Amino acid sequence: MIAHHLNCVSACPLGGRLMDGRSRSAFERGCLCCHCLLLETDHGLVLVDTGYGLRDVNDPRGRLSGFFLRLMDPDFREEMTAVRQIERLGFSASDVRHIVLTHLDFDHAGGLDDFPAARVHMMRVERDEAQRQRTWLDRQRFRPQQWSSRERWQVYAAGRGEPWYGFDCVRQLQGLPPEILLVPLVGHTLGHAGVAVRASSCGWMLMAGDAYFHHREMDARDPWCTPGLRFYQTMMEKDRAARLHNQRRLRSLRERFGAEITLLSAHDPVEFERAAGRDVNMPADRGSKADKFTWAAWPHRREEHS
Repeated sequence: MIAHHLNCVSACPLGGRLMDGRSRSAFERGCLCCHCLLLETDHGLVLVDTGYGLRDVNDPRGRLSGFFLRLMDPDFREEMTAVRQIERLGFSASDVRHIVLTHLDFDHAGGLDDFPAARVHMMRVERDEAQRQRTWLDRQRFRPQQWSSRERWQVYAAGRGEPWYGFDCVRQLQGLPPEILLVPLVGHTLGHAGVAVRASSCGWMLMAGDAYFHHREMDARDPWCTPGLRFYQTMMEKDRAARLHNQRRLRSLRERFGAEITLLSAHDPVEFERAAGRDVNMPADRGSKADKFTWAAWPHRREEHS
């Protein structure tokens, strides 16, 4: 298997250095990536999150909340959408057979429309809560304008599957190899999940989505986050206690099994550049670094972790 790291349109939030921790000042726009994974498997291409899509780029005011457009000011470049980067890698949109979502926020699900052949996998509670549109903030973050794919959504109940490193998980996603798991990480949304990918050569990758935003939040001894991102996480959280609890669990996971598991946040440019081997604002192409994995045989016996 080959894993490609895609930044599918950067956000440029107000607050600069107070948000991303590395801009020159707080008086310029910052840069937060939208880290997605493209997996080449025997089951076709699998995309983990989509970032923003072509329709978002071409009609942002018709598709996205004015509140978030002003706050995040996405750098809408068509070349940075998942579908255009996938084409630069030599594939087509129809080659993407599956999309696995961490959650349905507008900056993670905007590209669903660009892959009409793909089945979309997510937690059932995520679908249900997003469709309810209960609050003003829900209506800003969950955008039905992006959901032409609804008939192809495959949803899963939490707690069905073997444990994974002490976390509940969902194995056996329909049509996907058993080495791709949904790992519920509730808090940011009520159906938020990480996506774990297993490879024999380097253990696991866990795309943790928005379970955390800054790489230093995963420092077990001295966790730290920029003030802007702390505020943003608090504003967006649906279950604060669960979010903080899952962050503690992720820190423990990294401390205990850091040699076996690579944690990735959806929006940290430092993590993205480390994994992708290129600047966060550069699209992937055939010359980009890719992680080459060989799938390990899945154990048939029930166990806490492998």
